[in-house]
Amino acid sequence: MKTGVLGVAALVTSTFLTTAAIADYSITILHINDLHSRIEPINKYDSTCGAEDDAEGKCFGGIARIKTMIDQRRDALYAEGRNTIVMDAGDQFQGSLFYTTYKGTAAVEFMNDIGFDVMAVGNHEFDDGPNGLANFVDAAQFPVVSGNIDVENEPSLKGKVSGVLILEKGGEKIGIVSALAEDTDETSAPGDGVRFIQAEDYLKGAVEALEAAGINKIIAVNHTGLNRDVKIATSVPGIDVIVGGHSHTLLSNTQDRASGPYPVMVENPRGQMVPIVQAYAYGKFLGELEVTFDDDGNVVSAQGEPILLDASVAANEAFTQRVGELGAPIEVLKAKVIGSTNAAIDGARTSCRAGECQMGNLVADAMLDRVRDQGIQIAIQNGGGLRSSIDAGDVTMGEVLTVLPFQNTLSTFQLKGADIIAALENGVSQVEDGAGRFPQVAGLKFSWTRKKTAGEGRILVVEVMEDGAWVTLDPEKTYGVVSNNYMRSGGDGYDVFASNAISAYDFGPGLEKVLADYIASHQGYAPYTDGRISEQ
Repeated sequence: MKTGVLGVAALVTSTFLTTAAIADYSITILHINDLHSRIEPINKYDSTCGAEDDAEGKCFGGIARIKTMIDQRRDALYAEGRNTIVMDAGDQFQGSLFYTTYKGTAAVEFMNDIGFDVMAVGNHEFDDGPNGLANFVDAAQFPVVSGNIDVENEPSLKGKVSGVLILEKGGEKIGIVSALAEDTDETSAPGDGVRFIQAEDYLKGAVEALEAAGINKIIAVNHTGLNRDVKIATSVPGIDVIVGGHSHTLLSNTQDRASGPYPVMVENPRGQMVPIVQAYAYGKFLGELEVTFDDDGNVVSAQGEPILLDASVAANEAFTQRVGELGAPIEVLKAKVIGSTNAAIDGARTSCRAGECQMGNLVADAMLDRVRDQGIQIAIQNGGGLRSSIDAGDVTMGEVLTVLPFQNTLSTFQLKGADIIAALENGVSQVEDGAGRFPQVAGLKFSWTRKKTAGEGRILVVEVMEDGAWVTLDPEKTYGVVSNNYMRSGGDGYDVFASNAISAYDFGPGLEKVLADYIASHQGYAPYTDGRISEQ
């Protein structure tokens, strides 16, 4: 068992160092998370970067830059006699036309070539059901792990996803464990045969088994989000390092917009410090953390910094050529101009999962406009379904599909006012975690507060537009609602849509088509917010 107590606070947001002994063991972790099919480079809005901007050095990331930097760092570390491990904390799936077109086959091809040591299952790896993940795992030349998913009743995945992995690096055995967000059945489509276990329950057992086998260096590669990773570190003894994803959190000691230092340090139940890292998303950064252990497997040093993959990083030529080959069949669709906007439309994750955002207004307005003549009064769209911003100027179909990559359809139904309030309560229930359920709306106006416990009256006032005026929502009255088929089936916790909807029709036009048509009919669209959502 591991020994030693560090006399520090329960949560320390800085690195720590102690004097390394001759027998200490170090390993450098290179890691990415939440690539979300950004195979091509991205712009400052996290959407696909145009060729002109790329030529001007305004782009970031892209799988060819990731390949370059992983190769460079791994080779340099090897030349110095240092140990490395390359990890992906999940969510390769969903987010661009490369996923729409190729599903996971393009991603796994590039990952195999890069030589990842391990990948965690992300919630979006289930977006095409268990078969989609199974096909990816079958093609992967590296282990794909997740320990708190039970797939015994899902034939396509049974026996394919490991819960525990043991890697040997530099003569030392490294135990790898992994946990996935338990609400994946709400945020994706795992099917009825997949069950999710409480992460802490699985991890405690897995770590105990590894320690009993004499393995005292244990890394968790999780797809649960930073807040959950902190809770896991404080409650599960024996985890030495957590490499995370899911919350798209930038941890850095140098970047202005970082949410915290790299790594964040948390005290575990044994009084030992656990470094937690995450490297934003979309391939913009490659995380690099060097961890040193003493003979007992205690972490005595953890330091590093994510590497910004900007224009100074040359793209790997072979990868660039292959990206071009794969991209050729979809270039015609991507390049089609469908309208224009006179300013950038903000669809940033941090905006649309925490309050009213410009992209949320645009999409909700487009949804309501499409079905208003059917007696629909209210539109509700989950902020997590909006995956990108749009630059000023011409708007292409490719940009629309990057914003709305999930191929959702419009769903219309009738719902009582009380159920609408319940839906909004769900929508603001996990705002602290940056959950995708935050409601973007049209035809509706509401105020809310995070000062109350989630589910216990966070929604303060709700008004609906009737005859050109805002009136208080009547809990007993039935209203016409439009949403997307994912939410209507209970996705993102909107169970009330699934259970209480009246006269539901889930097979309307594709949401991306609705948005494209709306932009086309509003040439020179002016993005805006108007106070329809307010936090008190």
